[in-house]
Amino acid sequence: MKRIDWNTLDEAGRAAALARPAQSRSPSLRTGVEAIIADVRARGDDALRELTSRYDGTTLDALAVTAEEFDAAEARLAPDLKAAVREAAERIERFHRAAAPAPVSVETAPGVRVERVLRPIRRVGLYVPAGGAPLPSTAIMLGVPAAIAGCKEVVLCTPVQANGRCDDAVLFAARATGVHKVFKLGGAQAIAAMAYGTESVPRCDKLFGPGNAWVTEAKLQVSGDPEGAAIDMPAGPSEVLVIADADADPRFIAADLLSQAEHGPDSQVLLVSPSPTLLDRVEVEVERQRLELPRADVAASALAESRLVQVNDLDEALKVSNRYAPEHLIIQTAQPRDLLEGVESAGSVFLGEWTPESLGDYCSGSNHVLPTYGYARSYSGVSVASFQKQVTVQEASAEGLRAIGPCAATLAAAEQLDAHRRAVTLRLEAMGANA
Repeated sequence: MKRIDWNTLDEAGRAAALARPAQSRSPSLRTGVEAIIADVRARGDDALRELTSRYDGTTLDALAVTAEEFDAAEARLAPDLKAAVREAAERIERFHRAAAPAPVSVETAPGVRVERVLRPIRRVGLYVPAGGAPLPSTAIMLGVPAAIAGCKEVVLCTPVQANGRCDDAVLFAARATGVHKVFKLGGAQAIAAMAYGTESVPRCDKLFGPGNAWVTEAKLQVSGDPEGAAIDMPAGPSEVLVIADADADPRFIAADLLSQAEHGPDSQVLLVSPSPTLLDRVEVEVERQRLELPRADVAASALAESRLVQVNDLDEALKVSNRYAPEHLIIQTAQPRDLLEGVESAGSVFLGEWTPESLGDYCSGSNHVLPTYGYARSYSGVSVASFQKQVTVQEASAEGLRAIGPCAATLAAAEQLDAHRRAVTLRLEAMGANA
């Protein structure tokens, strides 16, 4: 990890210190994804079978997971893992129901009522990756809010394994959270199939879920096409920033940093602290714990682009964090809640030494599909609202139009939109004639 003294840096140095590993949108990646999308749009299921054979080494007769395959996956799964999936889903549902948007109805003037009504996005597509490791937790995080929102059809794609099956835990989580259809598809071809539809895969209105560079590029391309599909948010590699004081436990901090570093070689982790002694101890502890991990080499690659940042005090640490806008922010200080008010940009915040980021990844109740790569400045994590449309409704009585019509007419005249003005004044004049 690179050691940085924040107050010795000029503005250019500070920008470089908080720079993330460059995401590849190389011409070859863009054109490769374009070719896959075009192939899927032109040839449908045939293209999906050929691409699956090419990239996953598996020949598929049927793309959809059958009821018998769901049953077999559940039978193979260990009882404790099934119990953990159900437990996590229940807790996630509890929080997401409480945090879901509610209808609103307000009288903004006598005789004028304005409402907000909620409608589910009719058909949504969920992507659950399985590159480095399968992610049943992502199936839970996406399936639960989609069910609460009331989406009429929930489609999920996840890569097929060499044995011709999808991961058992992913299938169990999908069924447990009410996903309607699962397809044995991964990569850019899965995104193309859900965005445009094929003979087997229904066309979806909005796509959700993380993925590798090919999946991310495919999501960006289909979201930019009026005939494609909306997406949840831009996405990048996993990341965490930890703010810690001198009394924080370096073992806990090292474990939290490594829990993100093991995601992938392009992940990034940062520790920001006013204590040089803590930074020293964490640096040693990170290396000690890393060597004990099965994914030690992956973590080492991520740590090469990670940072130990020394600041003057915790207020300055918050400024660094807000500038970075991390996906995950962990605050391990004596009074962590005292800093919460100053947090402006973060995907999810974890307060205190007994709150590892892993809880949010799996089962605290919050959602782990979060904005990365600085997008926390303007995006929020996935929630029930992500799967809904908020439609406003207004209704005015004659009394209401008399009350606010002149305001609308004046503003329309100022904008030189005479038809807008006349739509109001004709009604006001008709009221006068009737009176």
